[in-house]
Amino acid sequence: MPHQHKTLGEYINENQHAFKYTTGELSSLINAIRLAAKVVNHEVNKAGLVDITGAIGEVNVQGEAQQKLDVYANDKFIQTMINRNIVCGITSEEEEDFIIVNSKDQNHQNKYVLLIDPLDGSSNIDVNVSVGTIFSIYRRITPVGTPVTKEDFLQEGKHQVAAGYIIYGTSTMLVYSTGHGVNGFTLNPAIGTFYLSHPNMEFPEDGSIYSVNEGNYLEFPEGIKKYIKYCQQIEEDRPYTSRYIGSLASDFHRNLIKGGIYMYPKSTKNPEGKLRLLYECNPMAFLAEQANGKASDGYNRILDIKPKELHQRIPFICGSKNMVEKAEKFMKKYS
Repeated sequence: MPHQHKTLGEYINENQHAFKYTTGELSSLINAIRLAAKVVNHEVNKAGLVDITGAIGEVNVQGEAQQKLDVYANDKFIQTMINRNIVCGITSEEEEDFIIVNSKDQNHQNKYVLLIDPLDGSSNIDVNVSVGTIFSIYRRITPVGTPVTKEDFLQEGKHQVAAGYIIYGTSTMLVYSTGHGVNGFTLNPAIGTFYLSHPNMEFPEDGSIYSVNEGNYLEFPEGIKKYIKYCQQIEEDRPYTSRYIGSLASDFHRNLIKGGIYMYPKSTKNPEGKLRLLYECNPMAFLAEQANGKASDGYNRILDIKPKELHQRIPFICGSKNMVEKAEKFMKKYS
């Protein structure tokens, strides 16, 4: 059977044996994400018709105006996980604190925690630009049978057992990895099924796209400024093309397919960086490394950073290996 006819459900079942723990829990968890993604996709795609766009008047824990659709996506993913009794804890970019999920037998028996950015790029909703969901999964480190604690969420990214993103765009895609490469599934909206459309996705080692918000150029560290100038020089295979959507999942996805580098460095406005280590950088770094790419804060491997708090922000550089290494050289030399 040619790969494009394989559904996500079939793929999950066939690959269950590859997980270190074969209880089927991780498979059920990916299945639950698939289900929630379909529901959210339906809402996102009718967002223009209904009064579901626009800020809700509340500000989330990050101090960002919440879009109504973020809240909807957040609720849907959390509800689905709790209803299906799959995880022992959830933390979301939209929630101040982590959520302890008491499994149906009231015994905290579940083994996985979910970290989620329910609607990344949501400031783009009302102008019809792609938004996405980013997720990250760890095996709990506290004993089964006890409520999860913050420690279960503050694990280094290298301990992720799975991570991925969903892009709700012209075509809706779910891209994920359980540590055995990266695979992309495209939704057939007519029948509501995801099909394997992009098996074994890998970053080209070199790319010709750089993605950064150049409006913040003057606030960037010297190393990043110099690297951007390098990208713009008329020399060898340059100048590179500048492409920036402002929706991490979409920018990452394009660079994964075409080859490129994504940068959200620290700046005078965001001295720690802006992206969240737990909900954005770690899952994308896990995918990047699984897809033969690289992810760094400019100096260190993202997946080695020990998180200190749930909503920690860090500088983020990620994409084609050679490009990231070049940017790191500039950081070392000038910053």
